[in-house]
Amino acid sequence: MTPVDPDAGGHRLNDAASEPRADVSVSEATGGNFRLGVIGSFVWDIIYGRGGRELPVEEHGGITYALGALDAALPRDWEFVPLVKVGSDLVQQARQYMRTLKRIAPDAAPIEVPYPNNRVELHYYSDQRRSEIMSGGVPPWTWAGLQPLLHDLDALHVNLISGFELDLETAQLLRQHFRGPIYCDLHSLVLAIGADGARSLRPLAHVADWMSCFDFIQVNEDEVSMMASDPMELAAIAMANGVKSLVVTLGERGAVYFATPGLRTLADSGRPLHRSGSATPPKPDFGPVRTELLPAHAPPNDEIVDPTGCGDVWGATYFARLLAGDSLTVAMRAAHRAAALNVAHRGATGLAAYLRGELSLS
Repeated sequence: MTPVDPDAGGHRLNDAASEPRADVSVSEATGGNFRLGVIGSFVWDIIYGRGGRELPVEEHGGITYALGALDAALPRDWEFVPLVKVGSDLVQQARQYMRTLKRIAPDAAPIEVPYPNNRVELHYYSDQRRSEIMSGGVPPWTWAGLQPLLHDLDALHVNLISGFELDLETAQLLRQHFRGPIYCDLHSLVLAIGADGARSLRPLAHVADWMSCFDFIQVNEDEVSMMASDPMELAAIAMANGVKSLVVTLGERGAVYFATPGLRTLADSGRPLHRSGSATPPKPDFGPVRTELLPAHAPPNDEIVDPTGCGDVWGATYFARLLAGDSLTVAMRAAHRAAALNVAHRGATGLAAYLRGELSLS
C-alpha cells in the first residue's frame, strides 16, 4: 500500500584520537535499534552551468543529498525514516531512489500527495553562487498530520529544503511534544518566492521564536544576514532561546560553531533519545559561549565537480556523527570530509556508496 498524506486523513505504513568521543554510540549506550526521522522535501533538479556544461542536467535533488549522507554516516544501530511528501508525478522516482539506500527503515516510503512535486531550476554562476527557481505545490505539514508519525522516533533531522515544510506554529508544537534532540538546517526558511518561482533572500520574522524550536541549528552566511547583524548576534539569540549549538557554514573556508559552555557531545545537551527514558541533566551553562572555526577539507584532487547539496551532506553527516557520540569538533571534521567528497561526485544518485568509499573517484 502506498502511504498517503496524513494531513489528508491518511497514514504511513574518525580521525581525532585527542578529541572527546564516546566509546560507543548514544544508541549503543542505551540499548536497542534507534530511528531518526528526517523532515524535508524531495525535489527534481534541473541544473544549468554545473562544471561549465552548456546542456542542463536533470536528477534527484533536495533531501536526497541528506539521505545519502545519513546512509553513509549513521552508526550501525540507527536507521532513518524520511517524513517526506512527494507529488504523484514523481512518487515512482522517489520510491526508486529510496530503494537504493541501505540504512532506511524497512517501513519507510514516500508519502504521496495529489499535487505536482517540487521542481527546481538551478543556474550556477560560480561554485559558490547560483540562482534558483522553484515550481510545484507539495503542501506543508500540519501538526495533525505530523504528530502520529513521531511516536517511534528517537531524534529528528529537519532540513527546510523548500522553506515551507513547517510553519512556526507547527515547529513550536513539534518542540513542545517531541522530547528527543532536534537538528535543523534552516536552509530556505529565509527565501521568498516570486510570482515566477524565483527565490530571493528575505528577512526572517520571529527569529527568537524559530530558534526556540531546535537544539542544534545550521545556517550559512547569507542566511545569517537575514536574521542578525553577524553570527555572534545570532548565536546570542539562539543560546538565549534554548539552542545548544549553532553552526555557520562558510563554504570553502570551513565552518564555525558556537556552543553552550557545557556542550561537548550530544549527551551533554540533556535531550534524551525519545524512547530512552528520562532526560539526563545538561552540563551547567555557566561561562562564555564556546566558539571555534574549523577549516574545510579540500576535495579530492582539488577538483570541484558538483557543489550541489554540499550543505545538506554536511549537516546530515554532522548530526549522524553526533548521534554516534562524537564531539562537536570530531563530527564537524567528518562533515567537512563528506562535503569535500560530495563536490567530487555528480548528483545524489550513488552518493551514499561513494561517501562510504565503495566507488572509486571518477
